[in-house]
Order: sequence, then C-alpha cells, then structure tokens
Amino acid sequence: MNQTTVTEFILLGFGNLHSFTIVFFSLFLFIFLFTVMGNLLIIVLVSTNVHLQTPMYYFLCHLSISDLVISTNVVPNMLGAILQGGKIMTYHGCITQLYFYCGSIITECFLLSVMSYDRYLAICNPLRYSSIMVFKRQICLSVWPWLVGLTFNLSGVIPIAKFNFCHDNIIDHFYCDFFPLQKLSCSDTSVVELEGFLFSMPLFIFPCGFIIVTYVRIFLTIYKIPSTTGKQKTFSTCSYHLIVVGTFYGTLTAKYMIPSKGNSSLINKIVSLLHTVFTPLFNPMIYSLRNQDIKLALKKVSG
Repeated sequence: MNQTTVTEFILLGFGNLHSFTIVFFSLFLFIFLFTVMGNLLIIVLVSTNVHLQTPMYYFLCHLSISDLVISTNVVPNMLGAILQGGKIMTYHGCITQLYFYCGSIITECFLLSVMSYDRYLAICNPLRYSSIMVFKRQICLSVWPWLVGLTFNLSGVIPIAKFNFCHDNIIDHFYCDFFPLQKLSCSDTSVVELEGFLFSMPLFIFPCGFIIVTYVRIFLTIYKIPSTTGKQKTFSTCSYHLIVVGTFYGTLTAKYMIPSKGNSSLINKIVSLLHTVFTPLFNPMIYSLRNQDIKLALKKVSG
C-alpha cells in the first residue's frame, strides 16, 4: 500500500544551543535581512537605472531572485528551529520546501552558465555582442533556466512525495533535503537514487563544464591583449561573476558530490549552511560593494 503514515517532520536544526541560542539567532537573522535587502537592492537599481540596463545586469537580477527564493525558503524555518530547539513541519510543507529549494539550485546553475556565455560574447566577440545579445534573446536566455529548474525538478520531488514514511519522522537537519528524507523512507529508494545520479549530469555537471569552457576561451582572449592595463580592465568585467561561480559550485560540490558517508552530521550542516545562507549573501556583497557601476547607481538614488 502506497500510503504515508507520517504527517509531519521534526527538524532538529542545530540541537540545543543553550546560552548561545540568542547569539546564533541574532547572527543568522542579521545575515538573512542583509541578504534580502542586498538582493532586493540590486533588483531595484537595475530596474530603475538606465546605465545598468545591460544584459549582464539583467541576468544578475534573475540571479538575485533565485538567491531570494533559496534564502526565504530555508532561513525562516532555520531561525524557528534555533529559537525552539527544533521545528515541526507538515509533510506537504516539507515537500514544498524541497521543491523550491531544488528548483532554485537548478535554475541558478543554468543562470550562471548564461552569465558566462554573456561574458564570453562581450570579451571574445565584442563587435557582434550588441547584435547577438538583443533584448528578445536576453528574455529567452533568462526564462529557460527557470523552466528547466521548476519542471525537471519534479522528476525528483514527485517520487520522494510518493515515499512511505512508516515510523521515524525526525530529520537531523535544519531544512528538508533529498538525502535526509531518503534515509527516513521505508520504501525502496534505489530507483530514485539512480534517477538522481542520471539527472545530475545534465542539470549540474554540464552547466559547470560549459562555464569552464567559456572561461578558458575568455582567458585565452585576455592573454592575447598586449597591454597589462587592457588585460586588467577586461578581466575586471568578469571577475565578479567568476567569484560567484566559484563560491556557488564550491559549496554545491562539497554538499552533493563529495560522499557524505563518514562525515558527521555537524559537518554536513555546516556545508549546507554555507550553501543556503552564506552564498546568497556573497552575491549582493560582491556586486554591490566592489562593482563601480552599482556604487554609482546607489549614490544617485541616495543623493
């Protein structure tokens, strides 16, 4: 009988923090608020400032939206788990959180590859850049990552939603993720594990490989520039994106690609924390605090 007897899950979060509860809660609340305000600031500045309405910043807006979905989907429940020493989530709430989390991660993988393609055209084909990256193409390149993320994601979430959870409903994590739910299930998960492995190739590895290839071409083009000043100026146009790519795929690889067997629950939580809390924070920090165009737009708004 394909029937779920568990109607709610208990997220243990970080356990009992004792006297450090308020400290951790205040820290992560500050990070969450800064993340939300930083990404919203980028979206507002790019939408209202004429000088920022370029393909690079247009794609950056979509990256900020994806970061907002990840952060608002995970952090509020995590804050509740810190205060209460745990968090109760309904079965449907847990599956919904998993869907939006996985969908946002897949979307961000393809958005980063689209941004690398944009940088490749701008540096390697500057004369044809304006004719290729027209607004209609920008829309297409920004829409399909969301379509892929929110549709292909169903192939993994729907089988998990059909799992039988017969007795244990305690998740030693601060959000509903694929592997913790898989461990709790009393169903045969081998087919879902195989599907997850097969889908990881086109959804994660191929975008990463595409980014590597485009940046190899970019670096070769920059290397051919005769002047040192020209090399530095050209590299600065893609350095922010490269930092974001390194941060995102570094934490993603540590979380899903490195075998978790033998790692403690605390290490897995710390890696997940870096990926779901700090990575969405880094993006607005890198683009807002180091990017001169964003700084100038912010001065015009505030001044």
